[in-house]
Amino acid sequence: MQNLVREINRILIKKKKTVAVAESCTGGMLSEAFSRLKGSSVYFLLGVVAYSKETKQKILKIPSRVILKEGLVSKKTTEMMASSVRKLTGADFGVGITGFAGPGGGTKDNPVGSVFISIKTKNRMISKKYIFQGSRQEIKKKAVLKTLRILKGLLL
Repeated sequence: MQNLVREINRILIKKKKTVAVAESCTGGMLSEAFSRLKGSSVYFLLGVVAYSKETKQKILKIPSRVILKEGLVSKKTTEMMASSVRKLTGADFGVGITGFAGPGGGTKDNPVGSVFISIKTKNRMISKKYIFQGSRQEIKKKAVLKTLRILKGLLL
């Protein structure tokens, strides 16, 4: 993962692009990966772990009606997380991640391992559901790696 983060670090600095992150199930793992490298303060504007429903509502301004209708773990919620953190900071890329890392949680439609990843740019929203296998830590790591790969693809 470190080589991928280093490559993204280099590209973001070279292209003078910025990133802000709103994480839930990954618990700050993506933010930590970005902030680990020298020079990240140039592009990494904000990392927020919005783990609870209340935090998603108060900080990320996700309406309770969306959470009630769609759920905390949904495409709509993660898209709103990405849009909100981008709007809050003015970043070029807003990233939202929410899911069920396990071992508990999950539903019939979104079992443990279900993770929604969204990246919002000025003119585009990329949003997809993934179902990862493994332990809680493995699911979190796989979600971060997938997010980094998507971001790299957008940067190239």
